[in-house]
Amino acid sequence: MPTFDDTQSLKKLEETKIREAEDLAQILSGKYGIPYLDLSTVSINTDALRLIEESVAKEAKIAGFQMTGKKVSILVFSPNNPALDEALNDLKERGYSPVLYMGSERSLERAWGRYKEISQAVETKAGLVDISPELLAEVLAKTKAVADVKNQIKELTAGNKSQGVSRILEIVIAGALATKASDIHLEPQEEFVRLRYRLDGMLHDVDFFDHNVYKLIVSRIKLISALKLNVKKSSQDGRFTIVAEDRDIEVRTSVLPGVYGETIVMRLLDPNSISVNLEDMGIEEKLLKVFLDEIKKPNGLILTTGPTGSGKTTTLYAFLRKVNDSETKIITIEDPVEYHMKGLSQTQVSEDSGYTFLEGLRSALRQDPDIIMVGEIRDPETAKIAINSALTGHLVFSTLHTNDAAGAIPRLVDLGVNPKIISSALTLTIAQRLVRKLCPECKKATTPKEEDAKMIENVSKLIKEKRPDIAVPDGKQVWVAGEGCEFCNGVGYKGRTGVFEAIIVDADVSRVITGEVNARDIKIASHKQGILDMREHGILKVLQGMTSIEELERVVELRLAEELY
Repeated sequence: MPTFDDTQSLKKLEETKIREAEDLAQILSGKYGIPYLDLSTVSINTDALRLIEESVAKEAKIAGFQMTGKKVSILVFSPNNPALDEALNDLKERGYSPVLYMGSERSLERAWGRYKEISQAVETKAGLVDISPELLAEVLAKTKAVADVKNQIKELTAGNKSQGVSRILEIVIAGALATKASDIHLEPQEEFVRLRYRLDGMLHDVDFFDHNVYKLIVSRIKLISALKLNVKKSSQDGRFTIVAEDRDIEVRTSVLPGVYGETIVMRLLDPNSISVNLEDMGIEEKLLKVFLDEIKKPNGLILTTGPTGSGKTTTLYAFLRKVNDSETKIITIEDPVEYHMKGLSQTQVSEDSGYTFLEGLRSALRQDPDIIMVGEIRDPETAKIAINSALTGHLVFSTLHTNDAAGAIPRLVDLGVNPKIISSALTLTIAQRLVRKLCPECKKATTPKEEDAKMIENVSKLIKEKRPDIAVPDGKQVWVAGEGCEFCNGVGYKGRTGVFEAIIVDADVSRVITGEVNARDIKIASHKQGILDMREHGILKVLQGMTSIEELERVVELRLAEELY
């Protein structure tokens, strides 16, 4: 039987399809009064192409292909696509003038295929910002204080130039890394856009942007964070990774609509910041021994409490680092997984898919773990399962939102946990805050104010009663922040340390728990444990010259706490 070569037939069929697609585009061109164009006859400018995010371009069935100044040539498949209007409005708001041409889907596919060729620094890989070692070294060398970041940005934005937006963003990020900022805040005001860094828990002004420059920065941040460029009336959350020197730094991006534009906060999750040893966290010597003893136990529930940003996650990871070995199965349920640690099975809560802390904890128990870390106890069901897990041979670490260590127990009761079970399962509750440390290079000694001196005297007596072994300075001299120097970036503080308290659930505390549960009685029952509370621990650090009264009072109640005694 003779064989037939279908190649020619298939080729002719393909040519017919192409011709029909182009004919249809020409017909629609005449119908809508938009000039027709076949992109196979035109070179595509990638600068024009990258103005529209690939996902937006495909949804709107458009592509930018040429650009002269602010005039951008846009190929469209149909002017009736609702997504088209949003994309064009976005371009206009960014200062561009779109010129429309009608084309076929084949032409659009040809243009979309060029997205992979876009090689601008911040877009080399989806979700990655590659800061070159040379740039980082350059910024580090120039950056001795926050003001130095401002000067570098001013060099790029002089004369309201919008060129080099990618470079501006790189400087902003590199400056944050150089000053060890934890967050970057971009906040539109009526006349300008405010750039601030969060350094050691406090926000500091860096620079003020022109709104036109900021629009371009917003688009760049949205692109690398995999967010929708045309969504401006609702909040969005994204992420990207900074590839810098010897480590990758996760960045969580939050975009919030506002009166004068979108507010953006980028949180820098530096793995180095979480790699703090328990011994280096500023924990008082006796309490450190308590922590080390409790986390070695085979079962029980250990709770850390405190407001957002008080270092609870850092403490839990320090615990995990101590107990993590090849013989131990550790599972974490987090929201989100901010830091990755080798040897752990880390899972992330997803409300959209129904994977909550409760479901994660239930699933984790089927994996035969030795230790479970639950990011937060939020509801009665999670609380009860965490308690039951501690009773059935598991060591459970978790967090709870209460003001102090004693308040964690009434909070569990409020969540419906039987007080008798709490006394059997709960082994330790911890409360903590973070205070900025005085810069050792520029701090100054001073005589405390009369009211401060009285308070220090009262607290010093309590410390001596609880812990005769501690040498408490006399309190005639305290330290305050200096004017700022090169070492502390001109702030007066450098780094942070923890202020801790804890309550061991021993026989005395258990008796209180099984009665009428209240935080005051629990605190009184724990006095003989000899563990300093946060006020006492903080004042001790003030007297030792680590921090100031003003800084301590920012995070710990110093005056009202006297009423407890």
